[in-house]
Amino acid sequence: MRNPRPGEWLSEKLSQRYVGDYKPFVFVDGEGVRCSLYLSGCLFACEGCFNQATWSFRYGQPYTQELEDRILADLGQEYVQGLTLLGGEPFLNTGVCLALLDRVRRELGTSKDVWCWTGYTFEELLRESADKLALLGTIDVLVDGRFELAKRDLKLQFRGSSNQRIIDVQESLASGQVTLWGGLTDATGTFEQIEKRNLI
Repeated sequence: MRNPRPGEWLSEKLSQRYVGDYKPFVFVDGEGVRCSLYLSGCLFACEGCFNQATWSFRYGQPYTQELEDRILADLGQEYVQGLTLLGGEPFLNTGVCLALLDRVRRELGTSKDVWCWTGYTFEELLRESADKLALLGTIDVLVDGRFELAKRDLKLQFRGSSNQRIIDVQESLASGQVTLWGGLTDATGTFEQIEKRNLI
């Protein structure tokens, strides 16, 4: 597993604008029915990663206008709750992600939420490059942190290892401290359906 210095890994130098996969109308990549885009390229190299093929920045196919049009059409379906960005590492593909999310917001407003999985921690992203901060600002829910094989827990929802957190990004940015999403009581707790107003 690799730990970058702030600003060491830049999307503009690394991204090849490739995607490993696009899966519409799935139920496992966040809350509700979702459209999931798997960006190619990751440098974290976490032991036990479930998607090692996407470590390569040239895995899959180039991101195209046709794919973007399809994603917007799929997201426009009434029963779809939102878009999920996974990888690979979305924050090493900010050119693709920012352009896509800009169009999502222009055409669909805030009617669709955005989830994102990243190997970065929330705190690391706050110290990162301007493009990563811009992408963070467009996301509603962030699952953060490296996958740690020794902390793998198959009972966790939406996370692979107990060190990872599910973060309400907009509340966290507004308050200046990490606010966990939904029903998580702490970074290592199990998922419980309780209201966010009961969280400390």
